[in-house]
Amino acid sequence: MMAMIYFIWRIIVSSNAEKTKAVLIGCAYFTGAEVLFRMTEGGIAYEASKYLVILFMLMGMFFKGLSGKGYPYFFYLIVLVPSILVASITLSFDARFRTNIAFVLSGPVCLGIAALFCYDRKVSYNLLQDVIKFMVYPAITTTTYLFLYNPSIRDTLSGTASNLEASGGFGPNQVATILGLGMLVMTIRIFLKSPSLFLKLLNLIILGAMTFRAIVTFSRGGVIAAMICIAAFLWILYLRSSYQQKGRIIGSFILFTMAILITWVISSNQTYGLIDKRYANEDALGREKSDVTTGRMEIFMEEIDGFLSSPFLGIGASRGKDIRVVEGIGHLPSHNEIGRLLSEHGFFGVLIILILVIKPLAYHSSNKKNLFFYAFYFFWFATINHSGMRIAAPSFIYALTLLNVTNEKNTLYRKQIKQ
Repeated sequence: MMAMIYFIWRIIVSSNAEKTKAVLIGCAYFTGAEVLFRMTEGGIAYEASKYLVILFMLMGMFFKGLSGKGYPYFFYLIVLVPSILVASITLSFDARFRTNIAFVLSGPVCLGIAALFCYDRKVSYNLLQDVIKFMVYPAITTTTYLFLYNPSIRDTLSGTASNLEASGGFGPNQVATILGLGMLVMTIRIFLKSPSLFLKLLNLIILGAMTFRAIVTFSRGGVIAAMICIAAFLWILYLRSSYQQKGRIIGSFILFTMAILITWVISSNQTYGLIDKRYANEDALGREKSDVTTGRMEIFMEEIDGFLSSPFLGIGASRGKDIRVVEGIGHLPSHNEIGRLLSEHGFFGVLIILILVIKPLAYHSSNKKNLFFYAFYFFWFATINHSGMRIAAPSFIYALTLLNVTNEKNTLYRKQIKQ
């Protein structure tokens, strides 16, 4: 509550030149802290972080306006509406209409509002660094909490399935996702914001601790997504660096690789090798599992069937989960946002996917100064395919790909010559 009041007040009282910074940093903090608030029940509501990101972005629009070039995201928000109307007809009698609709659409709406505010908005490279820094602070706190909550991994091992106890008693998928985001940010800081050996080693230790806790959740999606994003960032960084800078990058990469390998060895040792079996898609006895997606593909195929049955308007928002409840399968929400959009939004879902996938790429083709573009873009796409949009992270990170990043230049003052 105090953090919310602080950031709202900061947005209101900051100067016009500082409004964008206040908005983005407030959103970054609550994006990074969302899972921590959920697992500790420290937030004002379960979905509070998404709604606060929406609130901060709307306040930013009120004070700073928005670019007219972002009109595709207006259209994106509008075409979310028909699924609500369809759901009012298709949802079962026992379904809680408002709660179900808010659960599946709060993430997409958060993305649309954030994209409208960020589209073509000029921010300095240093400001963007500050924004991602405020995301990693809560991730570090989350890592610390996990060590305190579950100091001994070996005491909680029960197989190769996702480990609830090692995830702070909360959903391993969401915990691994936010720790994966923290891994990406820490990697960025190791390569760009660690001028001394002490800082580099300190950041490597934090990265190692965060990676260890992400691995031992036994939820692979967040870790794999993080590695994809890290690879994208390092590749772009290397390509854009001078010959001298490339030498320093290679030196840092050697330390980085050693830290990751040591972390994996420790994780394997602490889990008696079960984590190796998990990533090899094997059970505790070493037998290969039939489904590498742990049931997600079956749900995805059901969503494709839903799209084929109602290709124009879709089956309605949240109807996919509602069908599984009615059939007695359980309250299984979709893990794949692509499948959910197709099933519940029909043809409009196809348009939504095209906008979300193509628009950032089109914008980046004419504005290539965002060094983190591909890392952020891949984080959004990978996350919505293994965890949906249950947390604000993919929505906010997606919006950051649309920023117009500028390089700050030192102002040159010239002394006036008196006549």
